[in-house]
Amino acid sequence: MNLKPGSRWKSAVCDSQMVVVRPPKAEGELQCGGALVLPIDDPAEPTGDISPDFSEGVLIGKRYVDEESGLEVLGAKAGKGSLAFNGVPMAIKGAKPLPASD
Repeated sequence: MNLKPGSRWKSAVCDSQMVVVRPPKAEGELQCGGALVLPIDDPAEPTGDISPDFSEGVLIGKRYVDEESGLEVLGAKAGKGSLAFNGVPMAIKGAKPLPASD
């Protein structure tokens, strides 16, 4: 799976779409809803069931990160499945704190 910056992916089990912002440091597999993601140009429609362990959803405009690998993904289209990298759930990236204006 070539997770290069700017590459677009879609879920195989829900409507989620995502864009890779920062690639992982090591090879691995991006998953959504418990299934491997597909390239955005794959003609397959979403089928199958979303794993209950990965059903928190993807939010549009939110960045998801895997701290261990450094992978960062942007939600481009919302869906019911949640993201994971090599089976480890990805977290929503928090906003950077603004500097104090003292």
